Amino acid sequence: METYQSVAGEGASLTDEAVGSVVAEFVSSVGFTGKKILCVVPDSTRTAPLGQLFAHFHQEVSGRASQIDVMIALGTHPPMSEEAILKRMEWSLEDREGRFKDVKVLNHSWDDPSSLETLGTIPASEIRSLSGGLFSMDVEVQLNRLALDYDCLVVMGPVFPHEVVGFSGGNKYFFPGIGGPEILNFFHWLGAVVTNPMIIGNKWTPVRKVVDRAAALIPKERYAFCMVGDSKRYAGLFAGSPEGAWDRASDLSAHLHIEYKDKAFNQVLSQAPPMYDELWVAGKCMYKLEPIVAEGGELIIYAPHLSEVSEVHGELIREIGYHCRDYFLEQWEKFKDYPWGVLAHSTHVHGIGRYEDGIETPRVRVTLATQIPEKECRQINLGYRDPESICPQDFQNREEDGILYVPKAGEQLFHLKERPDWAGG
Repeated sequence: METYQSVAGEGASLTDEAVGSVVAEFVSSVGFTGKKILCVVPDSTRTAPLGQLFAHFHQEVSGRASQIDVMIALGTHPPMSEEAILKRMEWSLEDREGRFKDVKVLNHSWDDPSSLETLGTIPASEIRSLSGGLFSMDVEVQLNRLALDYDCLVVMGPVFPHEVVGFSGGNKYFFPGIGGPEILNFFHWLGAVVTNPMIIGNKWTPVRKVVDRAAALIPKERYAFCMVGDSKRYAGLFAGSPEGAWDRASDLSAHLHIEYKDKAFNQVLSQAPPMYDELWVAGKCMYKLEPIVAEGGELIIYAPHLSEVSEVHGELIREIGYHCRDYFLEQWEKFKDYPWGVLAHSTHVHGIGRYEDGIETPRVRVTLATQIPEKECRQINLGYRDPESICPQDFQNREEDGILYVPKAGEQLFHLKERPDWAGG
C-alpha cells in the first residue's frame, strides 16, 4: 500500500498541522468504517510524541470505527500502572474521563500462556534461510489473543537504531511487543549470535527478516505509524503498511540517530535517562556506545536513580551474570535451557569478548554507577563505581583526552567513521 509521510527540514520539527495531515490522508485511504481497531503502542522506555499522534488518529476514526482501544507493547517489561499509562499517552484526567473514556488500555502479558494464541510455526527450513544458516529449528509464533478480537492492528511507535533487530519499529511492535516467549527468545539470541555491533544500525538484518515473517502470520489488517525524532523534535512521520512505513522511517533514523566519530574513546560516561528504571533497559546505554569504546577501554553506565537489575528477569541474571557471546556458546550444554532472551541481554550489556581455555576476556570494561550495590555488581560480572563519586562535568569537553560524555544515552547510536575489524569492518 502507499506510504503517507511528512518530513521536517534539517533541524526543524513537524508542525501539528503536518502530523494531522498525514493521519487524515492515511485514514481516508484505509477507511476503517465499522472496524474494531487496536492501537499497539510503546511503554515509557521509548521517546515518542505518542499523545499528539493518538489524538489526531482518534479524532479522525472515532466517527467511523466501531471501537478504538490501545495495547501496550511491553515485550517482557513490567505492566504499566494507570498513572504511568496516562503519562505515556499524554492524557490528563479530563481526557481520560472525557474524549478517551471509551478507549480500553490493555497491558500485554507475555508469560501467561492463557493470554496467548498460536498463529503457526515458521519451519526449520525457513529459519535456516532467514538466519543465513545460523539456526535450523521450528519456531512457534504466538500473539496476545486479545489482539485477535480486532479487525485492524495499528502500530504507533518510534524508530531508532536497535541492538537486536537493527532498527526498532514496524512489525517489532508485534514481536516481541505483544508476542509469546518462543519467538521472542529465538530472535533475541539470533541477534546476540550475530552480535550487537553487526546488527545495530543495519536495516535488513536476519532478525528483521524473522520478525517480518512472523508478522505475516497475523490474520488481521496491519498498519503502522512510524515516528522518527528525539526528545526535542519530531522529524518525520510515516504511515502505511508496517513494512513500508518502517522502511522509509529507518532511512531517516539512520540519518538522524547515528553519530560518527573519528576515533575511539578510552572512557565513556553514558548517562541513562530516568525512563530507564532498571538495567534491563538501561543496557541500551552500552549497546549504542560499544562501537566507539577503544580496546581495553571503560564504559560507565551512570544512572544514580537506578537500583534494580530487572524486576522480571533479575533472579536469572544474578544466576548467570553478564558475559560475552562465546562464554555461552563454548558452554552451550550448560546454558541452552535458560531463556535465550536473557542470554542475549547478558551478551549485549557485556559486549564483545573472548572465552578461551576457561578464561573470559572482555574487549571493554562495563562499570555500573548506580544504586545497585557493589557486591551485586561483582556477582553479575560488572564493575562498580559509587555514583556519588562521579561529577558529569568532569567528563565534558574532553574528547581530545579520549573521554566522552553522553548526557542522554540509549537512543542515539555512535559509530566510528572507519569501522574496526572487531566490529565486522
